[in-house]
Amino acid sequence: MFKTIEQKFEVSYRYGLYFTENLFGTTNTLFRDIIKEYKNEPVKLLFVIDDGVALAHPQLVKSIETYCQNYQENLVHMKSMVVQGGEACKNDQGQVEDILKAVSEYAICRHSFVVVIGGGAVIDMTGYAAAIAHRGVKLIRIPTTVLSQDDSAVGVKNSVNAFGKKNFIGTFAPPYAIINDTDFLKTLEQRDWIAGISEALKVALIKDAVFFEYLEKNAHLLRDRNMEAMQYTIYRCAEMHMHHIAQGGDPFESGSSRPLDFGHWAAHKLEYMTNYALRHGEAVAKGIVLDVAYAHLIGLINEADLNRIVRVFQNIGFDLSFPLASAKEVDELLNGIEEFREHLGGVLTITLISDIGVKHDVHEIDREVMKKALDVVNEISKLKVE
Repeated sequence: MFKTIEQKFEVSYRYGLYFTENLFGTTNTLFRDIIKEYKNEPVKLLFVIDDGVALAHPQLVKSIETYCQNYQENLVHMKSMVVQGGEACKNDQGQVEDILKAVSEYAICRHSFVVVIGGGAVIDMTGYAAAIAHRGVKLIRIPTTVLSQDDSAVGVKNSVNAFGKKNFIGTFAPPYAIINDTDFLKTLEQRDWIAGISEALKVALIKDAVFFEYLEKNAHLLRDRNMEAMQYTIYRCAEMHMHHIAQGGDPFESGSSRPLDFGHWAAHKLEYMTNYALRHGEAVAKGIVLDVAYAHLIGLINEADLNRIVRVFQNIGFDLSFPLASAKEVDELLNGIEEFREHLGGVLTITLISDIGVKHDVHEIDREVMKKALDVVNEISKLKVE
């Protein structure tokens, strides 16, 4: 018999998160410089733009064309295609097909770039399309919402929804670069402005009490659209997410523990149950507070910390109530616990906290206690915000 042939190799990944304003202003060379660093010759570019962003920034497509023309020695603008924004784009396989068709039609190869400009859903969907085209076309992400700038666009995951399950189909494929442009935040609706702060509170609650205190102290400034407070919140949140991915020892999530999904088992299920009427960040806020209430009921944290956490979310402007009309809907929500385990694989691992800034994993959830936690959250949500 032949001996088993065994092979082992490692692949190193590197990508940067850049911060700027007016990215496609012709005097801003950042985008050109990123492409030039890759290859100092003309490089083909396919731009995919969220329709909400295109509507809010009607000169964007023209600005991109002008910018590429200005730096034509490095940038070859092939096409700017506008796609449906929001979670609906992840429910429509036709959106992925449209991008793949454009990759084929414009001969976007593995030495070209897909450049996606939009919120987290469009970035997820486009990243998935880029990852499966030619087994991986280079991707530059330009996130335009708070949530995508501080969380979803800075990681290594891409996905679409299927079979009524969020992110059921996807890939691990790091981007070539991420560029956060502050100008895109200025046109956000209020609910989109605050929604992404839930991810900052998430990472603070499981990792950094000092950052939580910053968010607590600046809750009203964040609610009132103070750009300086928001810029620091995005920077620190993104920094902590990227550090976790690199230093956590499990960037492609082979294990069962995913601390950055604190509060997400309920959030993912609630998004589906509301037909995605809830923004992801809004659902995450509810999911985090639910799990914090559960942690209190099982003795992990005290009532004072529960109230303190709730107060921060409410001062920022989150509605924490759960829109569940019947016991059947409560049971449907709780079924999200097993769906979450299935998505992770392995044993059930739900991240809670045992103190502000300290994560605590549990491997079972008492459904009756979780129902009580739901009641607690719904009662708290009725209280007047200080």
